[in-house]
Amino acid sequence: MSAADSGSSERITVMHGRIVSGRGGGPEKTILNSPRFLAHTRWREMALYLHAPGDPGIDELRARAAELDCPFFAIPERLPIDLVVLKQIAELCARENVRIWHGHDYKSNLYGLLLRPLCNFRLVTTVHGWVQKTDKTPLYWAVDRWSLRRYERVVAVSEDLYATCAEIGVEPSRLSRIDNGIDVQAWKRRAQASASPLRAGVPPTRLIVGAVGRLSAEKGFDLLIEAVNRAVARGADLELWIAGEGPEKARLDALATASRGRVRMLGFRSDVRDLMEAFDVFALSSLREGLPNVVLEAMVCEVPLLATRCGGVEAVVHDDVEAMLVPISSSKALEDGLVRLAGDASLRSRLTQAGRERVERDFSFARRMQRFAELYEDLLAR
Repeated sequence: MSAADSGSSERITVMHGRIVSGRGGGPEKTILNSPRFLAHTRWREMALYLHAPGDPGIDELRARAAELDCPFFAIPERLPIDLVVLKQIAELCARENVRIWHGHDYKSNLYGLLLRPLCNFRLVTTVHGWVQKTDKTPLYWAVDRWSLRRYERVVAVSEDLYATCAEIGVEPSRLSRIDNGIDVQAWKRRAQASASPLRAGVPPTRLIVGAVGRLSAEKGFDLLIEAVNRAVARGADLELWIAGEGPEKARLDALATASRGRVRMLGFRSDVRDLMEAFDVFALSSLREGLPNVVLEAMVCEVPLLATRCGGVEAVVHDDVEAMLVPISSSKALEDGLVRLAGDASLRSRLTQAGRERVERDFSFARRMQRFAELYEDLLAR
């Protein structure tokens, strides 16, 4: 049964919970986009973000939420487990009559469990992946593992995350896989890469290799920079643009400086759509991933994709069909892939056409949200 066809006109509130630092990451594309896709159904979705006091990134997220018509709440949190914050969340959920709590990380999952006796809501969580390694990661992972086994519905965004959830003890009857999705109309290419105003000053015969993501070790950007430098030394006329910010910024900036003008570090960019349309190739060099939204964005924007066989990518993208896939942790494999793509325009064209068709068929955001509406319906019917 779909949300639109349900037999009740009652609007049911779903609260997405998330802890964030800075501007967030890939999950924000999913969370903030969700409400408008269910706006004309019985599901009333909104987002609650916990953040460090004074973090300026929350204001940018609030602005993005407003652009996407996403009801947005933000609560500063001063302690690892903040009882004042728990009370504020409980009051908010009572005021908004929240019937479903939808967590997206270890903290929101834990808080959902702690608040359930007070708020009497149902528990859903989406597992986006565990990729950033810090000293506290083992603790966060332990908390999340404990929480996930107690949630009524656990949704994994890729096959590898589904398998991990099963391995840690999430019961099969409560576990689903719903892949990330993309708004295929909003991301439809508007012009050829050569026409992009962002390419001013770039030689017309040069190919721009693009990458977007958090500047952290698991993204493998150091390997990608090395691969581009070596591909250029072999005669490929390439230039690498990396958009993002993060803890590896200083080291990657130094590598870019040593690349003699062939690597540009762009910092944070809000115009990812425009960047995608300027790229001739999109490169994902990650060591660990679920199913990154940037992969779907590149495919739907008809940018040829070179990606490592990491996590959920290999489960949904076929080598030499929608993308060129290479082993993880290998700058040589990335280099060879770049050289091949640079020298074969017909291959690039074939990959872009197949990639766009695959996203339209299997990864539209509308289809994704329909599946969540069905999941919510099933949960409340039990």
